[in-house]
Order: sequence, then structure tokens, then C-alpha cells
Amino acid sequence: AAKAKRIAALEELREVLNLESLPIRIECFDVSNIQGESIVASMTVFIDGRPKNGHYRTFAIRGLDGQDDVGAMREAVSRRFARLHSGDLDESFSRMPNLVVLDGGKGQLAAALAAIEELDLPRVAVIALAKRDEEVFVPGFPAPIALDRSSPALQLLQRIRDEAHRVALRYHRQK
Repeated sequence: AAKAKRIAALEELREVLNLESLPIRIECFDVSNIQGESIVASMTVFIDGRPKNGHYRTFAIRGLDGQDDVGAMREAVSRRFARLHSGDLDESFSRMPNLVVLDGGKGQLAAALAAIEELDLPRVAVIALAKRDEEVFVPGFPAPIALDRSSPALQLLQRIRDEAHRVALRYHRQK
């Protein structure tokens, strides 16, 4: 039953986000900083709707001063996708996700899209999930998509986002 529920959530995501295929591999990015000190980002990975802890990665954001969440998101996404075809043997970075989820809103979405565009990659679906009202921002649409609170698709997005948040905070504390 749990598996059927996960598949239903992936099917619903494919539908509401108009994806070409089922989002089997979802990567989520979150940026964590406390007053702009040692900014970090996390990447969590869900495969078939389940966390794949061995594929989680963290980034120490280097090129920024102060509290620039959007710039940090751009750097994390850029560094992740730069490693896609670099002959990198990292098992996580060498895979192409079906869906990229960003913690944030329009600013984070624009930053990540810009980072990906620079790298000349196969097209990848990218969305942003804004914490306040759990709105989903999709490229090319000014208005967010509001998913029903009880929808399996939203619950899956929230799970992976909360996981990214937890991993980023833990890494931040280690720093």
C-alpha cells in the first residue's frame, strides 16, 4: 500500500507539473545560513518517492559575502550540475534528476535556471517550493500553483524539502 501511495504521489506530480516522465529521481536544494556566516547548501535525493541518503550531498558556499540566499542557491545548483558530465565518478552527481526542487520562491527559481542554462545540459524540470504558503513556482508562469494541502504530491514535495532543510542545518552546525 505504501508503494502504491508513493506511485500515486509521483503520478500526481507529473500531472500538475506537466512533466515529460515520472519524477523517479527528485533532487532538492536548500540553503542555510545564520546571519550570513558560513553559508551552506544541501542536496537531498528521493528515488521512487523514498529518501536515498547515500546520494545526499552538501556544499560549503564559497563565493559570497553576507546573506545572499539566491546567490548561494545559484552556486550550489551550478556546482552540482557542472559535475554531471565531468567524468565524475560520484554516484550521485553523475545521475540526471527528473525533477529539481528548490527551497524558495521566484528568486531561487530564476537563479537555478540561470545556472543550469549556462551549462548546456539536457532539459531538466525545475520548480521552487515557497515555505510560507507552500506555493509551487514553475518556470514561465508568474502565478504559483497551489496544491491542495492533503495532496500526495504536495506532501512528497514537503517531505523532500524538510529533509533538505534538516541536512543543511546539520551541516551548518558541523561547520
